[in-house]
Amino acid sequence: MGKADIGPPNFREMIPEVVKKNYGDWKYHEILKPGVLRHVAESGDELYTVRAGSPRLVSVDFIRDICDVADKYCDGHLRFTSRYNIEFLTPDKEKVEPIIEAAKKLGLPVGGTGDGISNIVHTQGWVHCHSAATDSSPIVKALMDELYDYFISMKLPAKLRVSLACCINMCGAVHCSDLAIVGVHTKIPKIDHEKLGAICEIPTTIASCPTGAIRRHPDKEIKSVVVREDLCMYCGNCFTVCPAMPLADSEGDGIAIYAGGKVSNARKPPMFSRLIVPFLPNNPPRWPEVVEIIKKIVNVYAKNARRYERMGEWIERVGWETFFRLTEIPFTEQHIDDFTYARETWRTTTQFKW
Repeated sequence: MGKADIGPPNFREMIPEVVKKNYGDWKYHEILKPGVLRHVAESGDELYTVRAGSPRLVSVDFIRDICDVADKYCDGHLRFTSRYNIEFLTPDKEKVEPIIEAAKKLGLPVGGTGDGISNIVHTQGWVHCHSAATDSSPIVKALMDELYDYFISMKLPAKLRVSLACCINMCGAVHCSDLAIVGVHTKIPKIDHEKLGAICEIPTTIASCPTGAIRRHPDKEIKSVVVREDLCMYCGNCFTVCPAMPLADSEGDGIAIYAGGKVSNARKPPMFSRLIVPFLPNNPPRWPEVVEIIKKIVNVYAKNARRYERMGEWIERVGWETFFRLTEIPFTEQHIDDFTYARETWRTTTQFKW
């Protein structure tokens, strides 16, 4: 039977020989310095990893450059982490420093391990996504320029995970990150009544709305729809199926900031992030308002949290009142969680307590 090209390839065909040999038999690992890890197997074999930061949107030339480094020092092996870090893998300790130098020559910072900031997970932004309320790569670039020292060092109380989602559909997993940047729409879709009847299916458009905000136009002579503003949650589903209902708005689109989430279930249950800044304007290309508030929060956390304390755990210990006071963020009515099934009632862990 011929080999099919359906589905992902078998990962075992692409991992280093030392990993194949010791698969499932690793004894321990340690961080030798920022960006450099050492895994030791039960057999005594070692695997060294050099982690470097990377943009999410890259060119073919960039991929060729890092593959050249992997071919020269790592027997052709490298991997991308879920946070877009590049990891060069080698069993030879003598190749660690040459790999670091090669990465730096390409302009790639080595770090993102341990008690520091790893690469920022982000979504497509204006470059690709049709429902984005903000851009992604430029904000991440502007932010990491300011937080660079926290990437190449391990001087934070604990690891800090930052993410960015361009809209409230949250492709960037912002609900479970220490700090999160979220694009928000504040105006309902603009309806081009002339085009809608010609290029969109009205029943499908109505059915696309999860809140039932889209209704048939009250004038039977007009083949179009209307949107109830009190029901619209600005998700962009309607625009997905009907290009005559664009949601983007230069004044109504902006950014909200969330804090306190985490996935880890080791010491305490996972935590959902909470709203801390309801709206900031889109000010490309450097988004100064967003960068300023995120930098301030990180510095306050670095100064006040205890060792091994994640941001959400620190906030939980000192209280949200103290958090808002230390960060000088104003508390507004948008911060009040009046949802009937508020997050405290959600079970997010296997650590059941009765």
